[in-house]
Amino acid sequence: MIKKLINLFFSIIKGDVVLDYYAIGIKRERIFSIPKFTNYIRIHNLELVAQEIKEKGLKGAIAEVGVYKGEFAKYLNIAFPEKKLYLFDTFEGFDSNDVSIENEKSFSTADQDFSNTSINEVLSKMKFKNNCIIKQGYFPESLDGIEETFSFVSLDADLYKPIKDGLIYFYPRLEKGGFIFIHDYNNDLYRGAKQAVREFAEEYGVSYTPLPDTWGTVAITK
Repeated sequence: MIKKLINLFFSIIKGDVVLDYYAIGIKRERIFSIPKFTNYIRIHNLELVAQEIKEKGLKGAIAEVGVYKGEFAKYLNIAFPEKKLYLFDTFEGFDSNDVSIENEKSFSTADQDFSNTSINEVLSKMKFKNNCIIKQGYFPESLDGIEETFSFVSLDADLYKPIKDGLIYFYPRLEKGGFIFIHDYNNDLYRGAKQAVREFAEEYGVSYTPLPDTWGTVAITK
């Protein structure tokens, strides 16, 4: 125990306290290895949620809206190796329709370029490629009549309209006990994310929990 405390002390000095505290405080098998310099809390929360979903035997597919280069999607693919993973993205950056709304409502400039990605790049990071279903195009039109239930959904589209549309579509199709993570809730660069969540929560009587990860995810469960 003394050795562990000494290691923890030096980890605090180095800034690695979260990783070492986890190793000391929680003893269970890890689903995947989380790199030190990454959005550790977001990925760690995904790991805990994936365990809940597994233990409860929840049915339903997995989905992410706003995939970009697939850095979070690759963890979804590993965490749910037996489930279909729907990946929604234009793979060309923000759509002009959504950018117009952001500008009109002063939510964000939406001038960030997320076009430097491709389907092949995303799929190259997937351990279970056969589970992945790419849905390229403008969301929600890219849903194209999908009728599934879902046990976990990641909404990381950054902008107000696709996040609000995602909540409206996915929440009714969420398995009881399932989760939706909405990224950028506390990101001042994308204030429309918070607006979308709060509007949806009020309109549908849904509760949510903010998480202390980078850019501020919120979690919704059913």
